[in-house]
Amino acid sequence: MMGGSLWISTEAAFRRRSFIAVLPLVLLLSAARVRAQFMGNSLDCHKTCVCASNIISCPNKNLTNVPISLPQYTAVLDLSFNSITRLRAEWTSNKLSKLHTLLLSNNNLNFLSSEAFVYVTKLRYLDLSSNHLRMLDENIFEPLEHLEVLLLYNNRISQIDRTAFSSLLSLQKLYLSHNQISRFPMELVKERSRLETLRLLDVSSNRIKALPLHEIQALPAWIKNGLYFHNNSLPCNCDLYEVVARWYLKELSSATDFKLSHTCLLPGPQKEKMAIMDLDKVYLNCTEVRITDEIAYLEQFLVLDCDTRQKDMMKNWTLPGNIPLPPAHKTAEMRKDGSLQIGPLKAEDSGVYTCYATSDSFNETLYVTVVVFNTTSSGGLENLKTAYTTLVACLISVVMVIIYLYFTPCRCACCPDQGLEKNEPGDSLHSSTVSISHEETGQERVEGGGFPYRHVAFLEPKDQLEQNGRLNPIGEEDEEWQGDNRERRRSDAESVSSVCSDTPMVV
Repeated sequence: MMGGSLWISTEAAFRRRSFIAVLPLVLLLSAARVRAQFMGNSLDCHKTCVCASNIISCPNKNLTNVPISLPQYTAVLDLSFNSITRLRAEWTSNKLSKLHTLLLSNNNLNFLSSEAFVYVTKLRYLDLSSNHLRMLDENIFEPLEHLEVLLLYNNRISQIDRTAFSSLLSLQKLYLSHNQISRFPMELVKERSRLETLRLLDVSSNRIKALPLHEIQALPAWIKNGLYFHNNSLPCNCDLYEVVARWYLKELSSATDFKLSHTCLLPGPQKEKMAIMDLDKVYLNCTEVRITDEIAYLEQFLVLDCDTRQKDMMKNWTLPGNIPLPPAHKTAEMRKDGSLQIGPLKAEDSGVYTCYATSDSFNETLYVTVVVFNTTSSGGLENLKTAYTTLVACLISVVMVIIYLYFTPCRCACCPDQGLEKNEPGDSLHSSTVSISHEETGQERVEGGGFPYRHVAFLEPKDQLEQNGRLNPIGEEDEEWQGDNRERRRSDAESVSSVCSDTPMVV
């Protein structure tokens, strides 16, 4: 009996010792399983991946995590079409300083750690498209200062922090189409906050209901050429039509490549879609958009933009008549930004100015027609001033004539208080003249150059007919007047005839 008890106690002790010895192994296996679940399996270039030099390709292998122990020389890592749902901070323990391309599309990815890209700061191409991402937090891409292309299309993104992309100083292309974005990210393209290297921003096929059209229209052509906003829920209006129509006339890719996809919603319960380019014909009857000439006036200064579809192109201008712009021109000067300043303008400055833009991969020619009116910009005001001056001058002339006629002192013998000596009726010269006689040589002239004796005679109608328009300058009488027994005074040949007038008549 005692032997049986001893055997049982020995067996129990042995079991306890065995359990204690096996426990660490069980824990180790559990930890390995957990690590495999969160960290992934080691890289296998024979079964799960294809390793070609510095390229590691593991697409469509049903991976749930990123393989561990990636070599440091890895340059391209393709993990697309797998089941990786979370990208944690520790997805790689090695600093992959040579990795420039990371492909994670079609993975049902729904979580990005804020430290997910700490060890891959040299990335230039990142593909996170066709996943289940819902929001982009603040500075989530902060370590990726060398990133050039970021693909986020076909996700479920509805919220984007305004600083999510602010640290991407080298970003050139950003794809955000086919999401649930309701706000246009103007901070990415407007002048003071935009990413200077960004050349393509695709926000098409989202839920954007309003666009800052005036700010968008003011952007340079090299930004508008790569700004895609088609297939959104935009309301139809003529401002929207003007923007799209101008882009289409300038042959911007964002308008010409997706002309039929640029639609808007008509007001009403049915929310019917209509092509934006048809708004000038059917519904709103918007004014047709045409590219107009540059209009200016004499003495003005005018700046002609060479608004190219690519940035940092080499630009050269030619003047009207296809004359190359000389280095030192009197009225035309090329500015640092490639625009041409002309002025002060003259009428002969009218014509077609041509900008030739060239780069390693693209050439573009822009024509600007300048029309200079042969007047100044204030011509209307100057004409008004001239008319006013002429009117004042006329009024002054009328006043002076009135003063002259009615207020000038009269020096004629017929005026009152001039001491006119009455002659007898027969003593008439039969002429409408004022005869100034100075037979009396001893009498001096009065002050002012006049004579003290002035004789005024007026012809009666009968006498005028008898005289038949003839004057007798020496005082000789016609035979018809010889019945008059009075001796007529002869007029001096130098006598001045006048009827209260300043016009002298020598008789």
